[in-house]
Amino acid sequence: MKNIKVLGTGCANCKRTLALIEEAVRARGVEVELEKVEDLGAIMSYGVMSTPGVVVDGQVVHAGGVPDRRKIEEWLAAD
Repeated sequence: MKNIKVLGTGCANCKRTLALIEEAVRARGVEVELEKVEDLGAIMSYGVMSTPGVVVDGQVVHAGGVPDRRKIEEWLAAD
């Protein structure tokens, strides 16, 4: 099971990113552990300077702006 963290302090783009990932997870019927990280210290510990950031299995895969659906699908498909 993948662990996905959405890093952001609650801005509209952060909420949209979380919603897009939830939609993609439901559409694919996969199980993930999805977590929203809003603590600034925790966000900075990943080296993310612009949010939203996305961390998949401990690795930062996106920072700044809302990722497109195709990119999210790639994250979910990767082993």
